[in-house]
Amino acid sequence: MVPAIALAGAGSASAESGYQSYPVAPGVQLKVRSGPGTNYSVVKVLTLGAWVTIRCQCEGTTISGPYGTTNLWDCIGNGQFVSDAYVKTGSDGYVAAHCG
Repeated sequence: MVPAIALAGAGSASAESGYQSYPVAPGVQLKVRSGPGTNYSVVKVLTLGAWVTIRCQCEGTTISGPYGTTNLWDCIGNGQFVSDAYVKTGSDGYVAAHCG
């Protein structure tokens, strides 16, 4: 299935989950960690051109990336977190519910 094209930084709704999906920064193989910070282990690495579905968001380690500097982390699955600095959400703040 080909992901929907995001317009003006907006995410696309995932029909099966109701959560929004967003593109990872171009040219980035993003590390997915077991918690919201660089002190957590890497559980996998996303491929180039990946999209992520954000279930919820929380604060963690501050990271600088293509979309700014932030301490916001996106939960993309059970025990799977990526820094929001690498996800094009079109916002500097929360775009999903707070985790926990």
